[in-house]
Amino acid sequence: MIQPQIANKEVTLHILKTFGIRLQKKLGQNFLIDSDVVERIVEAADIQPGEQVLEIGPGIGTLTQGLAEAGAAVTSIELDRHLIDILAKTLEGYDNVRVIHGDFLKLDISREIPTGRCKIIANLPYYITTPIIMRILEERMPVELLVTMVQKEVAERMVARPGTKEYGALSVAVQYYTEPEIVFIVPPTAFIPSPAVESAVIRCVIRKQPPVEVRQEKMFFRVVKAAFSQRRKTLQNCLKAAGLAAETASLVLETAGIDGSRRGETLSLSEFAAVANAWSNVNR
Repeated sequence: MIQPQIANKEVTLHILKTFGIRLQKKLGQNFLIDSDVVERIVEAADIQPGEQVLEIGPGIGTLTQGLAEAGAAVTSIELDRHLIDILAKTLEGYDNVRVIHGDFLKLDISREIPTGRCKIIANLPYYITTPIIMRILEERMPVELLVTMVQKEVAERMVARPGTKEYGALSVAVQYYTEPEIVFIVPPTAFIPSPAVESAVIRCVIRKQPPVEVRQEKMFFRVVKAAFSQRRKTLQNCLKAAGLAAETASLVLETAGIDGSRRGETLSLSEFAAVANAWSNVNR
């Protein structure tokens, strides 16, 4: 190791004290202190020497260090300006790490990772998990693999199947763009301070092609949004609420072969695609 292992309670507390770090709840700052968790995240990412890795929210460099030790070419994006100078110290000696101050949701990622594809590895703040994941997926960033630590409840929603209470628009979107799997659960004791909930590491392999054929992707997600906007309503009523006349909604569902009395949470990706394609045909 070039530096003392950051994923350690004593080392982390020393860093926090030395640099006078005040944890900011608004930034969702919980620092990882379990080296086994870091190793398992790096293992899940299957890092190869020299591989491009984009990290979101390095904090004090705990996971960054693990990625650097694995030989990755790491670009870390940190929102908290105060942590930039600290990262220069905690990651001193790692010439394969570059730290950028900025907001991932606003940065031009193609400028930061200009050539080839990369893997995104992150311990995401709970409060902004979904916007970050959706930006990565919807903008079809040049990413082949996404390995993130998120709130366990969010991870369960990402992999949820139709007909379950966890299944929703996020489930459909993540499964449309990726093949997700929960790798392992992380207890609150793995962090300082300990969060009130469990976390989970989820591995999402980006699909080269969606698992279903849709004529208009915007229409597909319009149907998904409508179906989950009012979960207690039938699909027929959800489509009407989305702007379709009653007769048109009935025609769309009949064409798709879907019972309009069903609720959106029971539809599979292929059934959502069927409704979206039927709606597109009606519009034509």
